Parts: sequence; C-alpha cells; structure tokens
Amino acid sequence: MPRFLKSGKARDGSDGQEERCGWMILGVVVILNGRYAGKKAVIGSKERGYGHAIVAGVERYPLKITKNMGKKRVAKRSKVKPFIKIVNYNHVMPTRYGLELETLKSAVTLDSFKEPSQREEAKKAIKKLFEERYNSGKNKWFFTKLRF
Repeated sequence: MPRFLKSGKARDGSDGQEERCGWMILGVVVILNGRYAGKKAVIGSKERGYGHAIVAGVERYPLKITKNMGKKRVAKRSKVKPFIKIVNYNHVMPTRYGLELETLKSAVTLDSFKEPSQREEAKKAIKKLFEERYNSGKNKWFFTKLRF
C-alpha cells in the first residue's frame, strides 16, 4: 500500500470506505498510468469494495484566451472534453485541491458504466459542469495542463 494512503478507522469512528483510504470525495487527483496519464481528475465516488474509485477528469483542456479575441473564438477555446473511468488507487496521485461540485456525485455512478449510451450521457453532464466551473473562473489550477 502506498504511503499516502491511510488505512484504519475514520476520525469520527465510522468505517466508511472514503474515510478509510484517506482520500476525500471530490478531491482532485492526477492519473499516473494509461491513456490519461498526467491528466487531472476528480474522485466522484467509491462504490467498489476494493481499492478503486470512479473518477471524472479533463481529457482536453481549454486553450489560452486573450482579451482581443472575439466572443465566438472565446466560446470555442473554452470547451472542455471530459472522461470517466474506474481507476485503481495505485494509479492516481492525490493533490491538496478539491472541487465543490455536489452534482458530480449523481452524474458519476457505477450505473453509468453499464451501457455506452449511459456513459455518453454522464460525459455530457460532466462536460456541462466543468465548462460552467471554468467560465465562472473558479478552480483555475484544475483546468490548466500539467507541465512536466
């Protein structure tokens, strides 16, 4: 078990899965392996009994915007392409950041992985949430590409 995962009981005495692993739901993580390596994601839920989390992340980040760009160009460059995935805890790195998106929990569930059409609907809902958050100017770090 990696060092940053804390096992044992939660502070309030409950034995909940999200508290046992030491990670918060809606906490920002960085995907380490696979197709989305280096991309930022949010832990949506931890419905599985073992060390996995359902994450929603940014596959394609919004582009840079300058003040002399028109509304049409700004709208086109402000688009976000999301992804959803079930990821093992060993393949994500937690960060100190979090997102306050309570509606994300309902959009990303284990049921959204049963059929491709449900998965696409979940992605559309997440895309809408992420774009609203980006356009409001909150959580700028989440919507910037990692430089490494």
